[in-house]
Amino acid sequence: MTAEPTTRARGGFASASVPRHLARGALGFGALAGSLALLPLVGPASLLLAPVGLVALRGCPMCWAIGLAETVSAGRLRRSCTDGRCELTRAKA
Repeated sequence: MTAEPTTRARGGFASASVPRHLARGALGFGALAGSLALLPLVGPASLLLAPVGLVALRGCPMCWAIGLAETVSAGRLRRSCTDGRCELTRAKA
């Protein structure tokens, strides 16, 4: 039994473009850093920036990093599975 080759242009964490993904990262990491850096000046109210950062990073910094790799490789790699064996190959230009 053979399976049809499958391709997936974008992964679950990928963004539509690299600049958009980097902007999300800047917002997310900036908000997380700001929530801690502003703590002595503003007090506990600065911690309200932490959820903003986590939402921008879609849950965690590692999820953002995985999404960056998926965004950069989107459309460049193809996965095909046949007879229970999957291969990752470069897409033809």
